[in-house]
Amino acid sequence: MNHSSGLDPVIELYKKDVDRTLIRKNLKLSHEERLQNAMELQRFAQELRKAGRRVKRAAGRPKDLETISELEAIREEEQNEE
Repeated sequence: MNHSSGLDPVIELYKKDVDRTLIRKNLKLSHEERLQNAMELQRFAQELRKAGRRVKRAAGRPKDLETISELEAIREEEQNEE
């Protein structure tokens, strides 16, 4: 597999869709910081699942709007943290 550029064309194709700045930023973190970030992401995912279940249970009831606003608030918080 000898390519003139020295790189695999499949890898080059995928690289255009990868935000390498995020990878570099993550690699600058310590192992503990990466683990902490992963744990925070897991907690956030769990909260989203809980909110999703509440939305399903509340379907067709006035409480729907309250749950939807909670989901939007969670999403907004996450976007502000980035």
